[in-house]
Amino acid sequence: MIPETMQAWRVREPGPIGRGPLELVEVPVPAPGPGEVLVRVLTCGVCRTDLHVAEGDLPVHHPQVTPGHEIVGIVVAHGPATGGPQRFAVGDRVGVAWLRSTCGHCRHCRSGRENLCAASRYTGWDAHGGYAEYALAPEAYAYRVPDAFDDLAAAPLLCAGIIGYRALRRANVPPGGRLGLYGFGGSAHLTAQLAIAQGVEVHVLTRGDAARALALRLGAASAGDARDLPPVPLDSAILFAPAGDIVPFALEALAPGGTLAVAGIHLSDIPELNYARHVFHERTLTSVESNTRRDGEEFLALAARLGVRAHTTEYPFADAPRALEYLARGDVEGAGVLRIG
Repeated sequence: MIPETMQAWRVREPGPIGRGPLELVEVPVPAPGPGEVLVRVLTCGVCRTDLHVAEGDLPVHHPQVTPGHEIVGIVVAHGPATGGPQRFAVGDRVGVAWLRSTCGHCRHCRSGRENLCAASRYTGWDAHGGYAEYALAPEAYAYRVPDAFDDLAAAPLLCAGIIGYRALRRANVPPGGRLGLYGFGGSAHLTAQLAIAQGVEVHVLTRGDAARALALRLGAASAGDARDLPPVPLDSAILFAPAGDIVPFALEALAPGGTLAVAGIHLSDIPELNYARHVFHERTLTSVESNTRRDGEEFLALAARLGVRAHTTEYPFADAPRALEYLARGDVEGAGVLRIG
C-alpha cells in the first residue's frame, strides 16, 4: 500500500550548511508520469554535489528541491506506458543516479556523448531526489543494482563510483601507470580500488588524516598532503576536491605527457598558471562532466567483478543535515549514506 504522504528534506533557502538550509516537510507522494517509476527509497548516498545544492554553490534549478541522487530503492508503481519496453517490474530493486534525462536527438546524444547534452536534467537539482521516502525516476535512466551489493554499499556507487569511473577514463592512465588522487572522499576511495585492481600504482594527496589512513589500508602506495609533491612523478591525476588552488600543484606533479582530470561539478577559481612549470611537456588539463548511461552500466558490472566496496558511514534519515555537515568538514572516511526505508 502506497501512503498518501511522505517525509522529505527540502532546501528551504540555499546557504551555509551550518545555518540549516534543509527543512523536513510532509508532502504528497508523487504520482509517476509517462515513462516514470515510483521508487520507495531504501538508502541514499550523501554526495558533495548535494552540499553544493544545499549551500548554493550551484544555481537554483528547482526551488525548494529535495537533494539526493545516489538512490537505492524498490519500484512500487509505474506511470502510463509510452510504447517502449518496461525495464523493471514492481518489486525490482533499482538505482537512481545523477543523470536524469537528455533530449536523445542532439548531436551529442546521437554520438554517444549524452553527458554533454544541453537539455540534460539531473536528479536532486532539476527534480526532487532521494532525501525522501519516495522518489520518481525516468525508467530509461534507472539502473539494475548488482546483487553483489547490499542497499548501503550500493548507494555511493551510483554517483561517486560512476563519476570516478569516467574520471579514470578521462585521465588516460597508462597500463601499470602512476595515478594521483587529490581529495579522498566517496568518489576517490572507489576510484582507487578500481585502479589498484587493474594494476595501477595509486598515490593519494588529501588533507584529512582519516582519509589518508583509509587510502593506505586500501592499498595506495603513498598518502600525503595535496600541496606536497608525491614521491614519484605521476602519469595521470584526478582532482576530486572542489579546490581550484590545488590545480597548479597537481599539474606540477605530472610527468611529461601526463593528464589531470578535474572531476567535480563545482570548482573554486584556478590561480594563474606558469606555462613552463605547469603546462609544458605536453601536460593535459581536462574536465569531467556528468556521465553517460553506458558509463554507469560498465562501472556497476566492473565494480561487482573486481570486488569494489564502498566504505560507508550510515546516518538515519532524520540526520541528513548532520551528514552534510560531516562532509563539509572534509575529514571523510569513505561515503555517508542515509538509511531511509
